[in-house]
Amino acid sequence: MKRTLYLKLIAGYLLFILLSFLAVTVFMYQSSYQEIQKQEASSLYREANAISETYAVNYFSHALTMEEFQLQLTIQSTYNETAIWIVDVKGNVLLDSSHHFSSGHPIKDFNILDFGNQYYLIGDFYGSFSEKMLSVFAPITVGYKVRGYVLIHKPMQTLVNTANNLTMIGYQTLGLIALAALLVLILFALVIFIPIRKITNALNNYMQGNFDTPIEVPSNDEIGYLAASINYMATELHTLEDDQKKFISNVSHDFRSPLTSIKGYIEAMLDGTIPVEMQEKYLNIILFETERLNKLTKSLLELNKFGSRGVMLDVTTFDINATIRTTILTFEGVCTKKQLSFDLTLTDEQLFVRADYGKIQQVLYNLIDNAIKFSHDNAAIYIETTTKNEKVFVSIKDTGIGIPKDSINKIWERFYKTDLSRGKDKKGTGLGLAIVKEIINAHGENINCISTEGVGTEFIFTLPLADMH
Repeated sequence: MKRTLYLKLIAGYLLFILLSFLAVTVFMYQSSYQEIQKQEASSLYREANAISETYAVNYFSHALTMEEFQLQLTIQSTYNETAIWIVDVKGNVLLDSSHHFSSGHPIKDFNILDFGNQYYLIGDFYGSFSEKMLSVFAPITVGYKVRGYVLIHKPMQTLVNTANNLTMIGYQTLGLIALAALLVLILFALVIFIPIRKITNALNNYMQGNFDTPIEVPSNDEIGYLAASINYMATELHTLEDDQKKFISNVSHDFRSPLTSIKGYIEAMLDGTIPVEMQEKYLNIILFETERLNKLTKSLLELNKFGSRGVMLDVTTFDINATIRTTILTFEGVCTKKQLSFDLTLTDEQLFVRADYGKIQQVLYNLIDNAIKFSHDNAAIYIETTTKNEKVFVSIKDTGIGIPKDSINKIWERFYKTDLSRGKDKKGTGLGLAIVKEIINAHGENINCISTEGVGTEFIFTLPLADMH
């Protein structure tokens, strides 16, 4: 099995780290550097203006001596880590806070117009520095006349270091995010990926017909629910596979037995093993087996009508009490033979329901036939109708051999016969109760079975009560 999901997760994680690294390296550094440059230039410009409007004006107005002015510039430059110059309009250095240039030192090719519409330049400032500097100027105006300029220089390396520090913080943040993402990835693998792997492996086994591998996912979330559902599905499929094998085995047995009898008796009559005077007896046996095959075929065809799309019902209003009395009459012969009686407890003289008359008559026939087959001689069969919550409850109860507890839930399966019924009922097809269940379900109603082995069995089904008003 290809680990595509696992590889996609790892690839996605690595791609996320790579893109984040590039974003921090390129975009964050560049944007931080440009923003720092603008802010620093603005800050130096405000400082230059402040010096121009106070100390410089006082100096050119002779209100401040050169020594006092020099001291103020030195303090300011030391505090801001800058170099502050006072130059005249021709570009001669009058004062230098760093004492690098003496008074009157000319700045070669100096032209204030080089600043253009900006108030700062970046470079070595006409070869005055060995490194790149951020140079900001502010004019010194005395009596509406420009007497000189305040120039403040700050090494660009300082700005680069600040941008690098911010970028380093970005890397550290990225590292924490990567660690958190890794933890999320590990958690995802533990909570989702590994359970999905278990489910996938189990499904591969199920596709190969091996349903003995349960999916062990103990969580109570959607993954756990999915695993439990698949486990249930596997159990049902395994049961279905067994049921199919049992179904085929039962069909084969129930068809093979009468066919074998028919074939054997016919061959015996043909080769003279059975004399002519005894052939009528065996022909009756052949007729009996033929009727048994015919009944089995009809039952299978009847069950085949109840597919996944259901069956078309001819719903009418009819008297269920009258239907019960009519159905009982068809069993008069066998009841007389076994000395069986019916004890009817029917609600009202007439009790109308909304259902398919023919189908419900078949339900009654199958259930009463079942009760007769498994009742002892000289016993009674109890039939009762009651009403509750707009429903009619029909109960058919015998005092016969009962059904074993472990067989109660299986009696609705096709061809299922309990061990007790196999010995008691040689003619049954094992399809009667399956047909009953399908008919009641097609009506959207319920049927239940209550049975105690050796005591008897009761079947109760519901039908909708008809509104006769």
